Amino acid sequence: MEGVEDLETQPSPKHGEKNSSLAEVVRSPRRKERQGKSPRRRREVKRSQRRLDDQEPLPCGRERRRLLGQPEHREPSASMAETSDTSPKTWDRCRRSHFLHGPYPATHFGPKACILPNPTSVMHIQDPASQRLTWNKSPVNVLVVRKVRDQSLLEPFKELCKFLIEVLCISHYLIICLGGDGTLLYASSLFQGSVPPVMAFHLGSLGFLMPFKFETYKTEVAKVFEGNAAITLRSRLKVKVVKDALQRTGRSYGDEENGTVAQAETDGDAGKVTLQLQVLNEVVVDRGPSSYLSNVDLYLDGRLITSVQGDGVIVSTPTGSTAYAAAAGASMIHPNVPAIMITPICPHSLSFRPIVVPAGVELMITLSPDARNTAWVSFDGRKRQEIQHGDSIKITTSCYPVPSICCHDLVYDWFESLAECLHWNVRKKQTQLTDITDDSDTET
Repeated sequence: MEGVEDLETQPSPKHGEKNSSLAEVVRSPRRKERQGKSPRRRREVKRSQRRLDDQEPLPCGRERRRLLGQPEHREPSASMAETSDTSPKTWDRCRRSHFLHGPYPATHFGPKACILPNPTSVMHIQDPASQRLTWNKSPVNVLVVRKVRDQSLLEPFKELCKFLIEVLCISHYLIICLGGDGTLLYASSLFQGSVPPVMAFHLGSLGFLMPFKFETYKTEVAKVFEGNAAITLRSRLKVKVVKDALQRTGRSYGDEENGTVAQAETDGDAGKVTLQLQVLNEVVVDRGPSSYLSNVDLYLDGRLITSVQGDGVIVSTPTGSTAYAAAAGASMIHPNVPAIMITPICPHSLSFRPIVVPAGVELMITLSPDARNTAWVSFDGRKRQEIQHGDSIKITTSCYPVPSICCHDLVYDWFESLAECLHWNVRKKQTQLTDITDDSDTET
């Protein structure tokens, strides 16, 4: 064989001489394989795996990119075994468990800040309480967004900006919102990629997503700038509107026997993508100005699930489950739950209840072939447009969540908003009986 001939033609090293680069070149592949399976090699791998459980969270930035790259081939040593054998495999496991503990093993918000998961929960569902905001280096930019057409917020806006510039003398990769929930929705829509951490002050109407009080803004902002703040990663929806994606024929767009859609009819290249954006709350498809029922087909991963006949359908994130979906009768989901909620609007059916599907699926909404009218779609209440026969709306979970800074922690803040804003489970308490004996259950 070629490898054996090369090995025989080269002179053997002298006794006691260390392995030179020439000996490394002519070493046969079988010998290298035996070396990788040696007991010493296995012990080094086990020791490096034990070190992984005790080490600090993996770094981000240039160091993280170096760990994710292919390692340079060298003679196996303790340091090299730890880098090449554990780190890439660890990140592979993170990618395979994508939707178990969030969109990214380490979510980045620009070159200055990142959210690191708990390294002990790589193969398990991540504890949301371990999501913390830390600053690796002092950033340089800040974005302050206030509610429009509200002159009462002008003075708080000036006061906050003056405090950031003159007192702290620093500015961060941070979004500060002054207003209501609509202000936060608008601020997040400015970033169609990675979103900086958002700090929201309640100066609007409802304020379900605004946990901070403006009266204590100096203390709260200073605490966030120091780092180690609790974070809620609010997932968003990635939405694409494709025109003429389906064949405009008189037959059904799907296979009536097994409910699947033909590949040629669902290919995104067949149509023109007219709109693509990130949505924080919900995508609403309704009947618009028509008096007829809305009749749309709902597909999940290319398979026809059902047809919605009613006023429309809502596809929402867990954050949006407390908005329009809650008014339509859906359950309220904590924003850290990786899921997509599908809620019909006034369905003409007694058995059509809201459902929750995994965050990793792709939904597609089209007009039914026998629909009497067109449909209309809106995204967080914006960019409303008409959907005709042959058009499709493709929805999946985005890989760019909105990191919302918590006032206390992500569990307490959510339940406090339920109680304060929506008056969840509020009723007069039952009074205690003065006599514990129930006369109706005793014999006379």
